[in-house]
Amino acid sequence: MTKEEVLNKICDMVAEQFSVDRDKVNGNLNFQNDLDADSIDFVEFVLALENEFGAEISDEAAENIQTINEAADFVVSHSDNK
Repeated sequence: MTKEEVLNKICDMVAEQFSVDRDKVNGNLNFQNDLDADSIDFVEFVLALENEFGAEISDEAAENIQTINEAADFVVSHSDNK
């Protein structure tokens, strides 16, 4: 998958999981600051990413993912769907 395809899929997932209008979701959104994701919300989202893309995301790696773009970059570089 291309980064654009991954980013679009992640934006769809964010819109659904965080109940945000899809038109307002973009790669620059910060999970904590813009989406008000608490730690449980974020862990659930990381698990959804792992299931969707086949990318194993360690706790340490997850701590470094703050934006949707960073999530897409991680998935592209660590996914089974390269």
